[in-house]
Amino acid sequence: MEMIDCTTKKWGSSLGVIIPKEIVDKEHIRRDQKVRIQIDATLLAKDLWNLGPIKKTESTQKIKDELRKGW
Repeated sequence: MEMIDCTTKKWGSSLGVIIPKEIVDKEHIRRDQKVRIQIDATLLAKDLWNLGPIKKTESTQKIKDELRKGW
């Protein structure tokens, strides 16, 4: 059994995943063949703490310098 990381894609009103060709060949997967997929969704910090997009207004270097002052 092979483990891969993949990203879901919109497919009509559903979501789908693409199985890489190397895995298809190795596991001898054919069209219209039933396969079993184990779902292990990854939680991101933004999902845990309900964070929105980070809006950066200052340069990264300036932010780093300010953080170092507190150390």
